[in-house]
Amino acid sequence: MTDIFHTTPEIIHLAEQCAKEDKIDAQFYTQYEVKQGLRDVSGTGVMAGLTTISMIQSQHYENGVLVPCEGVLHYRGINIKQLVQGFLQDHRLGYEEVSYLLLFGELPSSSELSAFKKILAEKQTLPTNFVRDIIMKAPSKDIMNTLARCVLTLASYDTHADDISLPNVLNQSLMLISVFPMLAVYAYHAYNHYGNDDSLYIHHPQPNLSTAENILHMLRSTKTYSEMEAKVLDMALVLHMEHGGGNNSTFTTHVVTSSGTDTYSAIAAALGSLKGPKHGGANGKVTEMIKHLKESITDLTDERQIREYLIKLLRKETFDKKGLIYGMGHAVYSISDPRADIFKAFVEDLAKDKGREQEFQLYSLVEKIAPEVIAEERKIYKGVSANVDFYSGFVYSMLDLPEELYTPMFAIARIVGWSAHRMEELINGNKIIRPAYESVSAEKEYVRLEKRGKDRTI
Repeated sequence: MTDIFHTTPEIIHLAEQCAKEDKIDAQFYTQYEVKQGLRDVSGTGVMAGLTTISMIQSQHYENGVLVPCEGVLHYRGINIKQLVQGFLQDHRLGYEEVSYLLLFGELPSSSELSAFKKILAEKQTLPTNFVRDIIMKAPSKDIMNTLARCVLTLASYDTHADDISLPNVLNQSLMLISVFPMLAVYAYHAYNHYGNDDSLYIHHPQPNLSTAENILHMLRSTKTYSEMEAKVLDMALVLHMEHGGGNNSTFTTHVVTSSGTDTYSAIAAALGSLKGPKHGGANGKVTEMIKHLKESITDLTDERQIREYLIKLLRKETFDKKGLIYGMGHAVYSISDPRADIFKAFVEDLAKDKGREQEFQLYSLVEKIAPEVIAEERKIYKGVSANVDFYSGFVYSMLDLPEELYTPMFAIARIVGWSAHRMEELINGNKIIRPAYESVSAEKEYVRLEKRGKDRTI
């Protein structure tokens, strides 16, 4: 039988032809003033839309000059640091409260929050035999792909899948927010059972538990977790929940939504974007990098050895040879990422609780040294600091989350932001998003088959 997934020499040869014909001279981007990545040469994003959902700030004006500042993030106008401090002072977990804020624009009253939690709990269920027929069949180590497959399959069970009226889209969004933790955790258990020959168990979510608590409850064979573990995971979800309309997966949501398509298709597209290692897949790369670092140096407290390793990373001489220090730098922030600032204190507390202070100190040293090394080795237009994903992988490892679930945890959080932005696009957008592309190909004459000469490819 032919292996349809096997890349033959003929395919490789054709790919080389693609690479040759599709390569665009870099000078054309300057000539036509094309903003690659929709960013100008200073790194500022090209304005593509308006939003009321969140605000990111990394620069401000001083005496008429735009200068870098400490990173600021607002959810619906509220500073993320103030928002986090608010529910922490009241000894509450924040995922559900912040979800309400992002979706509906205002903080909920006590009764509104209770009613919202009840709605989410009621929607924590999957169609009959969905787990057996969809999740358990064709399990994959790639949980993000499984999530996308499950989301698209759920459309088959929804008799109003194509209805894009606001009430229906909100209902679909609340359902997806509720079932994402189930889909991700169950998909992992299926893979772990069939792929790793481990025990299989499916724990139902409990209506009295928060989203973070239910994730730990469903994931662990014992169903047990500590108050600190739930608190730190909840914080991770809150900090990953939303980050402006311009991040790749949220912009994908806007673009796909603008075509008039259904909720399931839009969210599946966003999942495909988030999966990328330049976006949501970065946290797993950080833990892989730190593991390789520990194997490559003899003294984890020696700043000189750490510096030398980081220089080799940037020079593409070690690890994956991509020339990147994962978890360092951000498309917007320069001096600091407010999410990383908030998260670091919780990471340190959890590290002490788990007896992993030495590893936390290593992360701290890398965070300190990396910006210096990058400044020395690279010509950069703005400062570099640790982003939230620098620590999130470490947190997930301390929570005993398998690496296969690192990026899906991001998706469980970001589905709230995607849902808010989808509704915002439906409410305000009346045009399909279609930017311009300039053709730089030369004109050619059609040549009849018998006059084309010898084969160049296959």
